[in-house]
Amino acid sequence: KITDKNYIRFLSDWKKDNKPHVLLFDHMPVVPLLYKLTAFAYRDYLSFGYVYVGLRGTEELSSQYNINVYTPTMMIFKEHIDRPADVVQAREMKKQLIDDFLSQNKFLMVARLTSQRLFQELCPVKKSHRQRKHCVVLLTGEGEKFAEAYEAFLTFAVANTKDTLKFVHIYSDRQLEFADALLMDEEKYRGRSAVVILERRNNAGKIAYKALEEAWQGRKEDSFILLDLLDQLRTDPGLLSSETVVADLNDELAPMFLVRWFYSTLDYISDSWDSLFHSNWREMMPLLSLLFSVLFILFGTIIVQAFSDSSDTRDSPPSGKEETAAKTEKNDASFSKESNSRIPKKGFVEVTELTDINYTSNLVRLRPGHMNVVLILSNSTKTPLLQKFALEVYTFTGSSSLHFSFLSLDKHREWLEYLLEFAQDAAPIPNQYDKHFLERDYTGYVLALNGHKKYFCLFKPHRSGDEGGTLGSCNDYDALHHAEARGKPSCSPGSRSIKNKLHKLSFWMERLLEGSLQRFYIPSWPTLD
Repeated sequence: KITDKNYIRFLSDWKKDNKPHVLLFDHMPVVPLLYKLTAFAYRDYLSFGYVYVGLRGTEELSSQYNINVYTPTMMIFKEHIDRPADVVQAREMKKQLIDDFLSQNKFLMVARLTSQRLFQELCPVKKSHRQRKHCVVLLTGEGEKFAEAYEAFLTFAVANTKDTLKFVHIYSDRQLEFADALLMDEEKYRGRSAVVILERRNNAGKIAYKALEEAWQGRKEDSFILLDLLDQLRTDPGLLSSETVVADLNDELAPMFLVRWFYSTLDYISDSWDSLFHSNWREMMPLLSLLFSVLFILFGTIIVQAFSDSSDTRDSPPSGKEETAAKTEKNDASFSKESNSRIPKKGFVEVTELTDINYTSNLVRLRPGHMNVVLILSNSTKTPLLQKFALEVYTFTGSSSLHFSFLSLDKHREWLEYLLEFAQDAAPIPNQYDKHFLERDYTGYVLALNGHKKYFCLFKPHRSGDEGGTLGSCNDYDALHHAEARGKPSCSPGSRSIKNKLHKLSFWMERLLEGSLQRFYIPSWPTLD
């Protein structure tokens, strides 16, 4: 379990473990069984930690990474512990969602080759001319002397990683045979880092490679030379002119792995024992149910084989009236289920802020069929707009395919105006020479975003004159003056007019679910800086 006191040490262990580190934030005091099983399944690739956000002593951790305490959040950290490499948020963490998320983040950006198995996974053998995969290997050493060269290589890798290109590094003093086979023990690389581009030709150890002519020192000139070689490699595979046979890599973590696996197994058994006899019966029920089901089937099979009578007659088919009654009951149950599918399941509306942390999981990678309804607001209008927004959309919170968020106009105005450019008729965007460019008020706009199909629907706020003056009759100066003269509170255009911007939003939501709203398509979702 991770708290404010140990999270930095836990995330910094990536250098020693050579693995990305995963943090799951949840409000459950006991680690979910699904998460324990997932951690055990991916133990060879990832290190896992659990943060109970309701526990005192996790406030700094939750604030550091802007965690929504009401929604389970999973974060992957690689070489940089100050920001996650990938994030996923979901009200219900399903196994498929977790597997997809973890399988895409099994390795560090520049993983260290510590075994032959890791070498084979990161640098697979070329299967055909169309399936070329190259590895860029940094042969370096340990200690501060080589730190600058490694950091420069990491920066280059982050900017240039592709599906057909993997960046890795290796400690030459730990894999001497591998390093000598590539560098030929040349004097110019002695005591320095070197970069080699290679391609595995077969499982027997044959590789084609090309080494940079000069040692890698992390300078800009080195990066330009490497980038130029990679560009040439795309058009000229013959650039890898040298060939050699390398021996299998030494398994550097073999003793440590056995010890850690033993202790991890003991911890897992201990946690399962505690969960079984203390406070985790609800999570253990599916496992117990499966166990008893298997025992029942085995016992039933033995009984049937021992005492079954060969003259058993098959059950007679049900009568026509019984079939009709069963179908009627089934249809009634189906209708009841459909009619209740939108009944709110909670007594409140869960609205999260759309930020750069959760942008990918809440929009870009939103599951097919799901939509995120986003309210646009500013710091000055946040409270009244959120109150009105919650009232208008409350009846729709029972739908599991709808998610509700808000976006701060003060922080992300450029992102919003980029989207509205694709809805020019609905909300024309001024050019940069418009003197009212920064005065345009978008508060009260609502966007229904379909992340999978890349389109959105737009709700524009009602104005004062709409629907026969729905914003109140505060425009009459004389009436306002007389009301103040009598000492009565006036009808301020502030809170009331702001709330009325979302007038009839519920009807718009009905049309959204019907699919009758106009859709504005975009080529791709812009980044949310």
